[in-house]
Amino acid sequence: MTKVAAELRVDFVSGAVAHRLRFGGGRGQSLAKAMGLRAGKTPMIVDATAGLGRDAFLLASLGAQVTMIERSEIMHALLVDGMARAIAEGGEFRDIIGRMTLLKGDAKDLLADLAGEAVLIDPMHPPRKNSALVKRELRQVREIVGTDDDDADLVRVALDCARNRVVLKWPAKADPIDVGRSCSHQILGKSTRYDVFMVG
Repeated sequence: MTKVAAELRVDFVSGAVAHRLRFGGGRGQSLAKAMGLRAGKTPMIVDATAGLGRDAFLLASLGAQVTMIERSEIMHALLVDGMARAIAEGGEFRDIIGRMTLLKGDAKDLLADLAGEAVLIDPMHPPRKNSALVKRELRQVREIVGTDDDDADLVRVALDCARNRVVLKWPAKADPIDVGRSCSHQILGKSTRYDVFMVG
């Protein structure tokens, strides 16, 4: 295992994730709105680019069943470890992890069989001009997974497979990924935007 992977860990129990769980704002958060969580509606979600698992954990904490897909062996192993530690913590954490399923593989190959209502895609974002702004943790993830050169292909596959919507999480000021169609609407945050493609 690389030195970077040895330093990086997936932590659902403390730090930023636990803080967001306590004080994030529930279904009023941009991600939840983008994914279609609202009163009386909790879609089956596929997180096609699981990464550190934080978005999946947030969505599961709001009651959604979330299937995560991760193709990097190292990131997959880190997720397995983080999920096991959260289960061992018990209580609320165990319940949330109970709504999360982790698959290893390429989402382009797996999405067709999952029939997710809403598919979340959060590819590696283009490097920022001011690299000091990029958190060390995200630099570490980039070192492990590299760049996602097939992000447009993944969005296209998701558009064919999702039953209700595909959501692309992308830097607020970055050019859209060319997938051959425009998004239906956007939800804008300070640094992140969610391009929502309604389908079906």
